[in-house]
Amino acid sequence: MVTHDDIEAAWPAVRSAVHHTPIFYSESIAARCGLRADELCLKMENLQRTGSFKIRGATHRLSTFTEAERKSGVVAASAGNHAQGTALAAREANIRATVFMPIFASIAKIQATRHYGADVRLEGANFDEAVAAAKAFSAEHGCVFVSAFDDDGIITGQGTLGLEILEDVPDVENILICVGGGGLFSGVATALRAARPNIRIIGVQAAGAPNAVNSWKAGHLLPHQQVQTIADGIAIKSPSERTFAYIQKYADDMVTADDQEIALAMLMLLERAKTVVEPAGAVGVAALMSGRVHVTGKTVVTVSGGNVDAHFLAALIEREMIHAERYMHFFSSVPDRPGGLVALLEGIAELKGNIISVVHNRISPTVPLGSTGVELLLEVRDAEHIKLIREGLNAKGYRVEMLD
Repeated sequence: MVTHDDIEAAWPAVRSAVHHTPIFYSESIAARCGLRADELCLKMENLQRTGSFKIRGATHRLSTFTEAERKSGVVAASAGNHAQGTALAAREANIRATVFMPIFASIAKIQATRHYGADVRLEGANFDEAVAAAKAFSAEHGCVFVSAFDDDGIITGQGTLGLEILEDVPDVENILICVGGGGLFSGVATALRAARPNIRIIGVQAAGAPNAVNSWKAGHLLPHQQVQTIADGIAIKSPSERTFAYIQKYADDMVTADDQEIALAMLMLLERAKTVVEPAGAVGVAALMSGRVHVTGKTVVTVSGGNVDAHFLAALIEREMIHAERYMHFFSSVPDRPGGLVALLEGIAELKGNIISVVHNRISPTVPLGSTGVELLLEVRDAEHIKLIREGLNAKGYRVEMLD
């Protein structure tokens, strides 16, 4: 297994190629997690080069290539972050990179990977199928396949994040690490346990991709499971035998966070930390905020990445504003005649609702003839304001049917 000494040896070269990302403190997020402001330390790897920690592992792994391997090139498979990390590390090492990505990968991640100079091939409906295509390409063309997590060099490079955390938070008592394939967990846990033997190490997965959690609880690696989660960066069917050994050795707890909890954490990080975090990067915060895990004392959460599609983020914000009762989304009806809609909108204005959008539906089967259906999205203050608007509109004779 990779050792603390291996990670220390890799650190100087990796340090010169990556950003030393900041520790961020938020009183409001800490309070939601049951901690003091100075106890919750967010390690912002979403501000790393390529937008995630993956540049660490790729930089170190490519530095171990022989001259023959450098000439043959590197091939990788990824839903996005390992793709970008490998592409940039290969460009800076002057190594040709071919990256296989699922056909449904984020457009933003595909474009970024191409921008870093890799030859991007879109194959497979998911990560595993992209891996199979990459391995076949490697065998055919003689280039080196570098796994996103099942590789000692990758694990060693990711472990440098643990050394950086120790520099910034030497008295860390707990750490939450996101887990997909397990490469980040393996490296960081190795680095931290050696320096802080009593640290509590917690792995966090998306509830829709929970194989590592279930395997840890079972005491052995379970067969691959289907995945369904918004956290595409950790939507892995199973860790490898290699990385599961680290999970068994170092994990003090393994928990999940569901997509709704992840989405709320992303919104909190956007509003309170003023930072964009992808779903995989928000799972640690989500697990704390939702009470899936409880900690006391100085706690570091790895915010592992910030590569999220803008269209997805916009849709998520609107949905979460509704769930947080900051938006009011409802269906009503008005007389289908001039001035019918205006009267409703004036009533909303009197109640201090800020209209975001209005959609007419004259053919809705749920409204009587002579009326037209209206779907409205309002910005509101809170749940009490929603109640005030509902009661006010009902008093004026308007139907208010709340929508998700």
